[in-house]
Amino acid sequence: MRRALTGHLEDHHAFICAAILRRIDALGIDIAQLDAKVEELIAPLAPAVDRLDEIPGVGRRAAEEFIAEIGDTMTVFPTAAHLACWAKFAPIDKQSAGKMKGGTTGKGNPWLAGTLGEIVAGQARTQTFLGERYRRLARRRGAKRAIVAVGNPTLTIIWQLLSDPDTRFHDVGPDFYASRIDKTRRQRDLIRQLEHLTGRRVTLDPAPALPTTA
Repeated sequence: MRRALTGHLEDHHAFICAAILRRIDALGIDIAQLDAKVEELIAPLAPAVDRLDEIPGVGRRAAEEFIAEIGDTMTVFPTAAHLACWAKFAPIDKQSAGKMKGGTTGKGNPWLAGTLGEIVAGQARTQTFLGERYRRLARRRGAKRAIVAVGNPTLTIIWQLLSDPDTRFHDVGPDFYASRIDKTRRQRDLIRQLEHLTGRRVTLDPAPALPTTA
């Protein structure tokens, strides 16, 4: 603004700038008063806020917004799936002519959805399990589907943390999903190769326990 008005600042420009600055100052005062009121009301629920703050991408403000929308206990939602369905973050599959087609989740609580979308966007930039899950899905199915797919387990984690005060969040790491998938895929490929070579169906049984030596 200073560069734009250099050499061209006249009285009416100064009048408009003063009015804008007064409006900004007034909004700043209102925001400070609202923040103080939120802190006062959320103080008894500080333990719940702290637990949600442990989730990657969930800051204290997002945790406060979640508690404002769904409460600090999950007695209203018997399971995490009930919470995900209520928030419209449960993917819906539709079947037509024997083929599965993805359906829209519908519109849920707009404030909750907006907060959850910001959380997933933050998770996408982290080296965590949820961040890696978002990146994998976004490459294959697009950003919008990835937001719903990652928002769903995020809600599940939130439900678990609010249901049990003793529960704490633990991230299993960005390579957890990939390592499990790679192992399963390798096992499936080996079974197919063996069936192709022998012409027989292969089934896996648990390996017998190895004898112990004294």
